Amino acid sequence: MVEKYEQLPKDIQWHQIGHLQSNKVKYIAPFISLVQSVDSLKLLQEINKQAEKNKRVIDCLLQIYIADEETKYGLGFDEAIELLRSEAFAALKNIRIRGLMGIATNTDKEKQLKDEFHELKIFFDGIKQSFFRKEESFNVLSMGMSADYELAIEQGSNMIRVGSTIFGDRVIKHWKNN
Repeated sequence: MVEKYEQLPKDIQWHQIGHLQSNKVKYIAPFISLVQSVDSLKLLQEINKQAEKNKRVIDCLLQIYIADEETKYGLGFDEAIELLRSEAFAALKNIRIRGLMGIATNTDKEKQLKDEFHELKIFFDGIKQSFFRKEESFNVLSMGMSADYELAIEQGSNMIRVGSTIFGDRVIKHWKNN
């Protein structure tokens, strides 16, 4: 991403999608617009630290584990609530939680996908009411990818990730391997 940032116009709003290691945050902190995949307090603290060093606030989505797959990342519902209630979270001044993100199970079972997306939408609404009631900026529910985005939109998604539809599977596989 850093290499692409240097090569492309500076008015692009960059989103980090996919698992982000804490030790990589320093490279993207100067320019990242949104980290879509915050899956731990430790990562949120590192993003806050690097944002402070760069004199900015970085927008983040909490990644919530909704899939029936062990290969996916994310906070459980209870973990997300615990994080949001913590003093450690309250101390973070250089991040802004914009919403939630979830990746559904990689399946063609439509009912399962709808149920997973529906659960996340219900959770999003509850988190908004409980923790971000006065924050107009908490307004992003990112769920749905190339194979299931239509179901996600039906269930309330307002941000989708369709990289393989735009760039093709080969490019996505290349990016994951590099």
